[in-house]
Amino acid sequence: MKPINRRTAIKLTAAGVGALAFKPHATLAQDAPQPFGAEFPNLDSLATGEWWSKGAAAPAQGKGKKRAESPPPSMDVPRDQVVAFALYTVHGGVMKMTAQLFPLKPGESREARLEVQRDGQWGEIAKSEVLYPGWDAHFRVEKWDATKDVPYRVRHGANAMFDGLIRRDPVGKEEIVIANMSCNSSRTTGLRPEIIDNLKAQNPDLLFFAGDQTYRHTEHTAGWIEFGLQFREIMRDRPTICIPDDHDVGHGNLWGENGKRSTIPGDADGGYRYPVEYVNQVQRQQAWNLPDPVDPAPVERGIAVYFTRLTVGGVDFAILEDRKFKSGPAGKIPQMGPRPDHINDPAYDPKTIDLPGLQLLGERQEKFLRNWGQDWTGAEMKCVLSATAFCGAVHMHGGRNTRLLADLDCNGWPQTPRNRALEEIRRAWAVHLCGDQHLAVVVKNGIREFGDGPYAFTSPALVNTTYGRWWHPLDEKPGPNPVPGTPLPWTGDFKDGLGNKLSMMAYANPQDVSDEKQRADGYGIARFHKKTRKITFECWPRFADAKQGDKAQFPGWPITVAMDANDGRKVAGWLPELVFEGAPNPVVQVIEEATGDILYTVRVQGGRFHPRVYAPGKYTVKIGREKPDVQTLADLQPKPKPESGQRDVKL
Repeated sequence: MKPINRRTAIKLTAAGVGALAFKPHATLAQDAPQPFGAEFPNLDSLATGEWWSKGAAAPAQGKGKKRAESPPPSMDVPRDQVVAFALYTVHGGVMKMTAQLFPLKPGESREARLEVQRDGQWGEIAKSEVLYPGWDAHFRVEKWDATKDVPYRVRHGANAMFDGLIRRDPVGKEEIVIANMSCNSSRTTGLRPEIIDNLKAQNPDLLFFAGDQTYRHTEHTAGWIEFGLQFREIMRDRPTICIPDDHDVGHGNLWGENGKRSTIPGDADGGYRYPVEYVNQVQRQQAWNLPDPVDPAPVERGIAVYFTRLTVGGVDFAILEDRKFKSGPAGKIPQMGPRPDHINDPAYDPKTIDLPGLQLLGERQEKFLRNWGQDWTGAEMKCVLSATAFCGAVHMHGGRNTRLLADLDCNGWPQTPRNRALEEIRRAWAVHLCGDQHLAVVVKNGIREFGDGPYAFTSPALVNTTYGRWWHPLDEKPGPNPVPGTPLPWTGDFKDGLGNKLSMMAYANPQDVSDEKQRADGYGIARFHKKTRKITFECWPRFADAKQGDKAQFPGWPITVAMDANDGRKVAGWLPELVFEGAPNPVVQVIEEATGDILYTVRVQGGRFHPRVYAPGKYTVKIGREKPDVQTLADLQPKPKPESGQRDVKL
C-alpha cells in the first residue's frame, strides 16, 4: 500500500472516478436546516438541521394512506460511538471504503481517519471529509496488497472508532461463497442476531445486499444507520456490495428512465421523485465503496451511476443498475389494471406492451455486459448481480388470495431488452443473483425456448413484514419437465404473465405471514466451485440453525447447477477438440461466421476443450490467456458428435 499524505488523501478519498456526481450539491450550505430545498423541508430530517432536538420518532412517510412505522434508533449517541460502521471492497489494486457516522454536532470535527495495522503497529494512511448531508466519509487507497489480511480502524475525534479486517483476496480457495440478501423490513426493528450467527458460521467471502436495505423512504440516513447496526458485525470483516433499490430512494417502485423526474403518484411515468441531491446521497452512502464505475458519466440531471465489476477469489461479478435506465409504463402502454404497472386483463397480448424503444438496462449497461463477458482477467467463473429478476416468477402479490397476472416492476418487462440482457449473461455462462421479489425462487430463464438461458436465484426477503408474494399456478399443477424428486408440487416449465419462458426449480412460499417463523424470510447462499465449475444455491430461513445442515433449508434446496448449463441451447454439433500447450485453463470464444454473433466466451477447465455450436455453418474460435486475443482458428465446421480429431493451440 502506498502511504498517503493529508492533501492527497482528501483529494482521493472524497473523489475517485465518477465521484463528483456523488458529492453534495455545491450550493448546499454546511449544516443547512433544509438541505434539499423548501419543497422537501423534512427530507432526511432526523439527520439534518438541529437533528438532536427532534427525538427518535420518524415522521409519517409518503402521501395518502399512512401506516404506522417503528421508529429508527436514536441518532444521538455517546460521542465515542459516532462511527457507526464501515464497508469496503478491493479490486484491481484499489481498496475503497465508506465509513458511516452518526450525525455530528456543531463544533465537532468533520474529518474521519483511516488507520491500518502493519507488523503489529497502527498507522494512519488516509483522512476524509465527513460529508453533509449524509454524514458519510470515503477512503480510496491505491496499490493495495490484496494478498494479506489487514486490520483497520476508522476513527473520529479522540475516542470514536470502528474496527474490522480487510481480508486478503481468497483466490486460493476452491469454493467462493457469496451471501445473497435483500428487503430488510424497517417495521421489524432491532438487531438480526439469528441471521448474523448463521452467516458467521457459513463465513461468506462476499456479502451482496441487492436493495431495500431500508424502507424509511424519506429518512435514508437514519434507516441506513439502522441497517448498518443490524449487519455491521458481518460487514466489518469482508467485502460488501450494497446496491440501492426503489425503497432506498423513497419509492414504492422505480423506473429511473435515465434520471428524469417523476411527476405522478406511484412514479410509473418514469424517473425519480425526490431531488437529485437526495438520490445521489443515497447512492453515495450505499455504493461509493464499490469499484469505480466502468462508465462514470451521470445520467440526466446529474444523477450518478455505479454499475461496475468486482472480482473476488477468481469469481467475476457484474454489478448492474436495473432500475436506473428502465422505461416507465405510464403513458407508453395501455393501462390494463388498477394502476399502470399491474395487468389483470386475461385477454391481453404480452406482445402489445413490448414496444420499440423501451429500455431495461439501457445501451450503456448492455455494452458493459458485452465487454465484461469477453474479459476474463483474474476470473475463473462469472456471476451477474442486480436488484430484481428477469422474469415475473410470482402469482400472488401482497395477499395470499391477491392474484396478479403481470407485474411490470420486474426485469421481465420490457421483454425484448430483457432477452438481450439474458443473451449477454448466457454468453459468459454466468448465473444471476438478485432480490426484490419477497419470494425466494430458483429459475432457469428461457429466451427463445424453455431452458435455453441462464439460472437465476432470487433471495427471500431478509425480514418479510412488508409485502408477501407466492408462487401458485392457477390450475395447481406442475408444468412440463418438473424437477425430479422435489417436495414442491409446482415446478417445471411455465410462462409468466409477460409471456416470458421460465423453468421453476424451487420456491419458498410464506405459510403464514402473521407468524414471523412462517413468513418465508431469510437469505441465500451461492457457492462457486471453481474446480468442478459448478454453483450451489442454498436458501436459509431467517430462524434456521445452519449447524443442522441442509435439512434446515427451505424445501427444494440446495440446488447445484453446472456452469456450462447456463447456456441451455440445443447442441447441433462440435468443433474440433482444442488441445492447449503453454497455458492452463485458457479463454475460448466461439463466433458464428455468417452472422458475426459471439456464441460464448468462457474460461475452460483443463488442457482440452471441445467447443459446441448450435447450428450448422462455419465458425471462428479465438483463444487467449485472459481475453480471446492470442490465436484465431477460422473456417471450422461442426461434426454431429465429438470426435478425436484435434487442433493444437500454443499460448
